[in-house]
Amino acid sequence: MGVLVRLPLLVILAGIVALAMFLPGAYAHVTNLHRLGQVFMSCGAVFLILAVLLGIATASEPRRAQPRSVLLIMLGAMTLLPAMMAVPFLLSLPDTGYFNAWWEMISCLTTTGATLYAADLLPAPLHLWRALVGWMGGLFMLVAAVALLAPLRVGGFEILSSPYGRNERFERLPRSERDSGVVSHLSEPLYRSRRADPASRAMRAAKLVFPVYAGLTLAMWTLLLILGETGLFALTRALSTLSTSGISPVNGGAAQQSGLAGEIVIFLFLIPALSRRFWPGGGELRVSETWRGDPELRLAAGAVLFVAAALFLRHFIGAIGVSPLGARGLIETVDSALAAAWGGIFNGLSYLTSTGWNSMDWQGARSWSGISSPGLMLAGLAIMGGGVATTAGGVKLLRVYALARHSERELEKIVHPASIGGGGLLARRLRREGAYLAFIFFMLFACSIAAIVMLISLQQVEFDSATILSIAALTNTGPLAGVIPLTPSFQGSAGIAGAPWEGWAGLPAMTKAILAGAMIVGRVETLAILALISPEYWRK
Repeated sequence: MGVLVRLPLLVILAGIVALAMFLPGAYAHVTNLHRLGQVFMSCGAVFLILAVLLGIATASEPRRAQPRSVLLIMLGAMTLLPAMMAVPFLLSLPDTGYFNAWWEMISCLTTTGATLYAADLLPAPLHLWRALVGWMGGLFMLVAAVALLAPLRVGGFEILSSPYGRNERFERLPRSERDSGVVSHLSEPLYRSRRADPASRAMRAAKLVFPVYAGLTLAMWTLLLILGETGLFALTRALSTLSTSGISPVNGGAAQQSGLAGEIVIFLFLIPALSRRFWPGGGELRVSETWRGDPELRLAAGAVLFVAAALFLRHFIGAIGVSPLGARGLIETVDSALAAAWGGIFNGLSYLTSTGWNSMDWQGARSWSGISSPGLMLAGLAIMGGGVATTAGGVKLLRVYALARHSERELEKIVHPASIGGGGLLARRLRREGAYLAFIFFMLFACSIAAIVMLISLQQVEFDSATILSIAALTNTGPLAGVIPLTPSFQGSAGIAGAPWEGWAGLPAMTKAILAGAMIVGRVETLAILALISPEYWRK
């Protein structure tokens, strides 16, 4: 452990990526795909040797990373690590081109889940590699949130940070000078000395997060196997659910052989993406003492139920018009109505957590009523996003909650100008400084969507397609492009396994590069990017 702390964080991450390549290599040999196995094993060995050599070279004269280099480390991880991950993917599909392989790995590492390739044309080890990369990307974000972003007060931690730079709570004095306080979260200012190094903080956070993250993945994999799913499908579903990447080895619904029971399992394991309270670290983000009063969970439940009810009523009214027996015919098809309601609830949570899987009853609702489901409502859920400091993308629920509480307070002041808003210290901070910062982030997010739409439209992509692609990239919800039919404009260049008419592969190289940048911006967040280019940030 002491040797690893002396290494730069990017070197440690490169070694982890190299070790991960042996897993799909071993799986390829087991499934008699020996050529793919040799590719992954060889790439893993070469990159592991390079990582060891870089570690030896940098460990001899360790240089502590400055706090301002943390964001550069995150950007480097999002751009340089996919360059490593793309090598075995390229060697497995020689006709795809390095740029397309690099783009695919960026999509996986940022947990976007957009793909250039048809699911039925890729071999199984590549599907496992894509899901594993997305899983590692989700773990990296869980660790980076508390180890890298929290000390800088970005990534959602700015909402509840003290504007005065000190603790505003009244606390008891310690009984003695030897009495050490209890650290409530990994961004506690008491972590000084060598613990201030990004690599050290990341390793401490990983020791806490990894067992929970891996344990939940293993539990979900086991449950799906018990319910009858195949090994590869169950594993990729478990990896992609916990990371909210939405990567799938097949086309179709979220569950295949397990049916409704499998969707319920997936639904339950998507809930941890709604709040940081389900994960270690980030204790300062807990606005309430119990999970029942958690504002993110309550807001998520309200949003999912509201969208599901709106979609259900829309199909219900449509079914009245197409049913030959009118209301009596609807009573006879209660099962179709319940299936449509479940499809709305599942899809609502899936897109709110920026996963993007569709229920098997989602298309059943269309056949029940004869009308299509409005994909823009799902795009709105993806923009809202999941919990702060989780694997989900989007604006994040805590920011939306802060804006809602501020709006509620302003309406109260219109009715009762002399009223005093209560709720305690955290509630006041959410309504004031928190709402102010949330509004700034929301405006930056909207400006980012407008800028990306404008850049994409320059390549002769229609406006509706450009809008959905921009939202899908910035919210890291790649499957969103498949919900709303897009108008293809170009022939794909991803090789024989490419899927040129499925939203992403049929785009020119410049548009793909812009969308890759949008995925990275959506994952790191706009406030962090602005902090990186701010002159004051570099003067510290």
